[in-house]
Amino acid sequence: MKIKALKWLTTAPVALALAVSLAACGGGSSQPSGTPTDALKGSDQQTLDKYTTANVTPIDKIDKSKLGLVTDGTLRVGTLSDAPPNIFVDSSGKFTGYDNELLRAMADKLGLKVEFASTKFQALLSQVKNKQFDVGSSSISTTDARRETVAFTNGYDFGYMALVTKEDAKVQTFAELKSGLRIGVVSGSVQEDYVKNTLNLEPVSFPDYNTVFASLKSGQVDAWVAPSQQATGQVKPGDGTKIAEKKLNTQNFTAYAVAKDNPALLEALNSALDAIVADGTWTKLTAQWYTDRPTAAEQTPEGWKPGSKAVKVPAN
Repeated sequence: MKIKALKWLTTAPVALALAVSLAACGGGSSQPSGTPTDALKGSDQQTLDKYTTANVTPIDKIDKSKLGLVTDGTLRVGTLSDAPPNIFVDSSGKFTGYDNELLRAMADKLGLKVEFASTKFQALLSQVKNKQFDVGSSSISTTDARRETVAFTNGYDFGYMALVTKEDAKVQTFAELKSGLRIGVVSGSVQEDYVKNTLNLEPVSFPDYNTVFASLKSGQVDAWVAPSQQATGQVKPGDGTKIAEKKLNTQNFTAYAVAKDNPALLEALNSALDAIVADGTWTKLTAQWYTDRPTAAEQTPEGWKPGSKAVKVPAN
């Protein structure tokens, strides 16, 4: 099945040009490139079609002795601790969230234990490349630039961007972002690229989601350009903030990162992803963690689905 461009893009406003900047850059001192380019170059669905595998190795044919893991029998995962509903630590100290629970279900299919460790997004891909972690789990948009550092599994999710402001803020839309406003972003993120190179503005960059959100609430920044899922997890009724606007960030999917020189693990994870799609686990977890996506149409918009081209998503 050839993956087509999302139909939504014909009606929803989207950023026409986003620029790639994957270096860690704390604070707000780095300058915009001045040349708008595509921050998610290589992430449109038609391009991703060449990366999505036609099918996968059956799960019972995976040789678990050849996965090249840091510790045999254990999947060591680098993730974030502050980005609900995708990747966070709950009140009991457990690493959880949509991305991490999907990965747990995939590990179960492979008979592997999972060991999570907290890190910063800016360092995650390098840590996966250097085998500090077997897998990176952080709702990572798959881009051409990022594929130079790591390999990615087939996609398991797609995303939006959100503009988060105080309830009484004058800024209500992405179109109103302009010079003179203090715009918060997480360093190394696609949203940082968007503000710098599409809007050609200088954002205030923060190391993590909790810090940028706290800075919005305290008035240190005027707005936060955020991944929509993380914005939804942070904004609470009565906290004085709101999601002013949402839009598709681009025609991209998100995936797990794996070292480029470990194709056996990549193959195993793709097999496991197909397995949890086929048995309904993906559908169940998507409805559980994304309460705004209760139906199949909302979970799999036209032209997009998780896993390989061969796997079928059960009707829910």
